[in-house]
Amino acid sequence: MSDDGIRSDWASKDFYAVLGVAKGASQDDIKKAYRRLARENHPDSHPDDTAKHDRFKAVAEAYDVIGDPDKRKRYDSARELFRRGGPSGGFGGGPSGGFGGGVNVEDLLRERAGGGGGFGDLFGDLFGGGFNARRGPRASRGADLETTATIGFTEALDGVTVALRVSSDAACSTCRGTGGKPGTKPRPCGNCDGTGFVTSSVGGAFSMNDTCPACGGRQLVYDEACPTCRGSGQGQATRTIQARIPAGVKDGQRIRLRGKGAPGSGGGAAGDLYVTVRVTGHRVFGRKGEHLTIDVPVSFPELALGAEVTLPTLGGSSVTLRIPAGTPNGRTFRVRGKGAQRADGSRGDLLATVEVQVPATLDAGAREALAAYAEATSGSRLRAGLFEGSGA
Repeated sequence: MSDDGIRSDWASKDFYAVLGVAKGASQDDIKKAYRRLARENHPDSHPDDTAKHDRFKAVAEAYDVIGDPDKRKRYDSARELFRRGGPSGGFGGGPSGGFGGGVNVEDLLRERAGGGGGFGDLFGDLFGGGFNARRGPRASRGADLETTATIGFTEALDGVTVALRVSSDAACSTCRGTGGKPGTKPRPCGNCDGTGFVTSSVGGAFSMNDTCPACGGRQLVYDEACPTCRGSGQGQATRTIQARIPAGVKDGQRIRLRGKGAPGSGGGAAGDLYVTVRVTGHRVFGRKGEHLTIDVPVSFPELALGAEVTLPTLGGSSVTLRIPAGTPNGRTFRVRGKGAQRADGSRGDLLATVEVQVPATLDAGAREALAAYAEATSGSRLRAGLFEGSGA
């Protein structure tokens, strides 16, 4: 059964009674009741008990409706409508087109629908459009689209506007969406009598409207189909979009651009465009959230004796890093306010990690000096205790 067909029998079922909760129960109480009953009747715990299997299905169906606030609201409205219609729950049983209980349909429609619309509008509100009796093509939202944008390291930090070329379904450029060969005249669709909809029964006094499969809801048909789209009315369109990538975007982040997707049909809204951002690396800097990182090459004497090192910053003046004497290799220093920009306009920090660089070659003077240093420090036991307790 279709989703609309399933919703049409909501009014004949008491989902609150199925879950054992009051009509005014909170969503949390409904959830607790569902979880308890689902555990008690789960088929995995009772593989041979068909009664519990059926009970589990009924509990799941009830929670699917009243466990969802939007569905619950429509369900309550439908139940109220049927309750006021009398014991029979049917139409046409009372005078002046009233319900079986003597309630006038038009009065009830005006009261429940706020004084406007009619039968189709009322059930469109209750059941999400399944009973909408309005003529003409339905408005349809456009499809969501996906694309990828590659930007530079600094562009990711500061934000950038990029041009994106996207392709999507659109009205055929030859027939402009009519589906007919240009120059030929349309005629009303014989399958739906030019309404764009076909009606099917869902049981009882109810029926529902579906888009006509012959004309696709366009209401008109042509004896000669468009040679380009072969009567579908659909084509492809490519366009360029100027998209703003916000400051602080991360590599791999997915950004949603509302209304930049495929155009809708029948006056429907456009879909959304989802952009996956790829950020290229930087020669000097790295990134750690809102902070920038930099590896600073230093010599052993600079760490041992202390030094002042000039550091570059991204898009600003250089700063001086003071390295205390005796600094261990791999220590990270924090330079505040020199990192990436935050959403509030402030900036993160620059994290500078010092790394000793060992020269590949030494001249005679450097070698002699290092030999003298090694001799002077030969009494130190750097690896004392390293092998103790190892069994070596």
